[in-house]
Amino acid sequence: MVDLYCERTGPDLWAEPVNALTNLAFFTAAWATWLLLNRAVERPPGLVVLTALLATIGVGSLMFHTSATTWARILDVAPILVFQLTFFWLYLREIVGARAVISALAVGALLIAALVGRQFSDLLNGSVTYLPAFLVLFGLGLYHWATRKHQPTVLLLASSVFAASLFFRAFDQAFCPFVPVGTHFLWHLLNALVLYLAVRALAANWPMVTRNLGLAAH
Repeated sequence: MVDLYCERTGPDLWAEPVNALTNLAFFTAAWATWLLLNRAVERPPGLVVLTALLATIGVGSLMFHTSATTWARILDVAPILVFQLTFFWLYLREIVGARAVISALAVGALLIAALVGRQFSDLLNGSVTYLPAFLVLFGLGLYHWATRKHQPTVLLLASSVFAASLFFRAFDQAFCPFVPVGTHFLWHLLNALVLYLAVRALAANWPMVTRNLGLAAH
């Protein structure tokens, strides 16, 4: 049994009911994203992939917070990493207009940083892994705002919510004496919002989508 969070007190399938049920937030985010894309005549494959990954994150996390096994933990973290890398690639290529080589190097650097972060799994309850993604999101948020993209503050809002979600993930165990279920469930709720906002920012500035929705990307 992999016991990482305050709520789990045994090996039972429903030993983390709050952590398990709050994964519905990821399915809600995927549904909301799909509704957004449904307003466009054409759906870019990249945005469809991100929407599917949102649902996959919910499935993987649900499996981990019920079975608490090593293999389920891989299914929990892998889709999140794939989402990060895919989003970064698509933003660089479609919004920034960066060349494929530059984009590939940047995405590779994020991957390496995330893998290095996993070597410090005992620090901040493993949340160090997500610090590179936070820095990338914050950096893109500054670019998004400075270049006056459509919905210019949405990525900065996403990075602020991400910071809050990281706090609750990192200090879940510290809250055990005061909050019996811990605070990891807030990571799920807030992180689902982060991912939705990230995809929304991308869609709002994707030429194919903005034309179909009647939005003018700046």
